[in-house]
Amino acid sequence: MDLVGPFHRRVPRILIVDDNRDNAFLLKELLSRYDYEIATSNNAEEASREIRANPPDLILLDVVMPGRSGYELCQELKSAPETRLIPIVLITGLTDREDKIHGIEVGADDFLNKPIFPEELFARVKSLLKLKEFTDELENVEDVLCTLALSVEARDPYTAGHCERLAAYAVQLGTALTLGQEDLTALRRGGYLHDIGKITVPDEILKKGSNLTPAEWQVMRQHPIAGENICRPLKSLRPILPIIRQHHEHWDGSGYPDRLVGNEIPLLARVLQVVDVYDALRTARPYKPALSHDQAVKTMQEEAHRGLWDPELVDTFLHLVDQQKAA
Repeated sequence: MDLVGPFHRRVPRILIVDDNRDNAFLLKELLSRYDYEIATSNNAEEASREIRANPPDLILLDVVMPGRSGYELCQELKSAPETRLIPIVLITGLTDREDKIHGIEVGADDFLNKPIFPEELFARVKSLLKLKEFTDELENVEDVLCTLALSVEARDPYTAGHCERLAAYAVQLGTALTLGQEDLTALRRGGYLHDIGKITVPDEILKKGSNLTPAEWQVMRQHPIAGENICRPLKSLRPILPIIRQHHEHWDGSGYPDRLVGNEIPLLARVLQVVDVYDALRTARPYKPALSHDQAVKTMQEEAHRGLWDPELVDTFLHLVDQQKAA
């Protein structure tokens, strides 16, 4: 692991994509006066391979190139979760308003018109690299929270792998429901972070099992609120706050902490609670053995009939699991 501190900052990496070698050389020479690592690619295919092998912090992308255009490469990169946060500057000699609108539609972060003025180039590059630095710091905070959530999970040997399985199950169910990419990302993150509030629950309660006293249950039932408070300061985690707070609500209103009923429970929270129940039933705990798939199916259907879970989501998820087992 590279330790990046105040005395050792990582050098920003810029990728220049232009089929005209003279233009690429000029950009590289202009930027070489600053402390940047600079790479070049001659076409979209070469750039795509380079970006995936060694992701840059900024891409300067020519629009008109043989083969795939800069527009097409920009749209591809902005559509992929692993590259969508890389700032892209489209460089073009086209001046029509429609060309710029097309660039905005494919997700470009900024534009430079030819001929390029060095001062404008430097200002835009500096600004977007600073934005990328802030984005990276935000992602690092999210990574820390996910690591913290896994450390909470590690306090109980019976829940090993629970968060990872939940994230995978939730995304699979969300995909079956044709949810959008933002919702799928929220479900994946929610799978890891839904129980982060349990960091506030003492070990003697967390590891005790189901035979909790009323006072101990009162402590345990605060963990969704604690988790929400931990994650609330990060704007990027706001989509998962309802998952964290409401994944213990019940369809009939008997859950906690807000006693929501039916569709009052946010859809993403209902998705996570369905997969959470399945994984809990299939996992051995100090107070119960692991159930077989068929036993878990029967239990979930009975509980949905009693009003604990969204019956349509339970049916959809169990059908999905049966399809996967058959395959």
